Amino acid sequence: MSDAQPSFDAHQILTALLTAAPEASEAMSTLRPDVLSRTRDAYDALYREPQLLPAPVLHGLAAVSADWQGSGVLAQWHRTQGASSQLAAADPLTGDPALAALRDHVDLLSTSPALATLADQENLTAAGHDARTVVLISQLVAFESHLQRLVAGLAALHGLAVPSADAPTRTPRSRGRAAQHSGTTPGGRTRPAAFTREQLQWEPWIPVPAEDELTEEQRASFASKASTHSVYFRMLSLTPALTRARSELDNAIFLPRDGMPKAERELVAAVTSKVNDCIYCASVHARKAAGFSKREEEVDALLAAPLERDEDWIPADLTPLAAGQDERWSAIVVAAAELSRPRPALGADQLTALRRQGLEDHQITDLLTAASFFAWANRLMLSLGDPSLPDAV
Repeated sequence: MSDAQPSFDAHQILTALLTAAPEASEAMSTLRPDVLSRTRDAYDALYREPQLLPAPVLHGLAAVSADWQGSGVLAQWHRTQGASSQLAAADPLTGDPALAALRDHVDLLSTSPALATLADQENLTAAGHDARTVVLISQLVAFESHLQRLVAGLAALHGLAVPSADAPTRTPRSRGRAAQHSGTTPGGRTRPAAFTREQLQWEPWIPVPAEDELTEEQRASFASKASTHSVYFRMLSLTPALTRARSELDNAIFLPRDGMPKAERELVAAVTSKVNDCIYCASVHARKAAGFSKREEEVDALLAAPLERDEDWIPADLTPLAAGQDERWSAIVVAAAELSRPRPALGADQLTALRRQGLEDHQITDLLTAASFFAWANRLMLSLGDPSLPDAV
């Protein structure tokens, strides 16, 4: 990055991401072309194609999520796209229990997705929402979380501030809860009690299409990621166009052999999952990070790092995550963790530390996109089911 002040701002970065407007094309220069195009595909699939909910409701819920996560850029964007003023207003939301249930759920997933439970899904069902809508809402909050961090990261890379948004004044449903580690899942399996590199299972809370019930569009939505044996991807196929864009985005971020080493991209995914308290995702990507790097001890130190959480299950102090790491991995861990906060806090200090370790801007962008994508992945896993230990053979 040069010392000259960019001629664009964070709002223009978002516009360039979503519409190919030329004003902030410089900010797109370090993004992999497929990452940019698949992010646009995901936005189009969510907001520009027909959905079960009207566009003003979708944009209204997205504005709510942006407010909770502190993104003035996204909050303003969705309000200008016709967001429902009823949803974006402060309490009370009266006269429409179905909308109120959706907003309550978005409040929860935006602040503390690790606190979501089967009972929260049952609240949506009781308000008249089916499994497709449940997945759609999780996808919406998860995609917006990805998009927010992508904007925040690219802005930081160019020395720009991102306008903040005030959180809603109402109390989120996360207040006073604790995540459900250990115990049993609704299906009777054992939840893992701690972070691990061991292989885990995952159990959905909602009805999932059987393999022989999938349409061709649904099969195609995750064909690049998994077989039809995957209950998780069969569930996500309830939003097929968005899931297809997401599957291709995943591959565009994590499969290339150039740029940031793959071990470090997987490390970023594990860090993000640790901040968000997603034991399942952390297990997968810590295992990959250790496998690619042959640094099992350092990866295990990350997984074992204690994070004290507040009354909304948000960790204030992330410094334990970098304990025991060398200077390069410490810089990567800290940057990924700061970007993964519910209200991202990546700044010049973290970017300077990365550059001191020899990371070029296109490699730092790989870090940004890996962390941003796992803001999406974690929220899906955490809001739609439970991890469990493998079934006894």
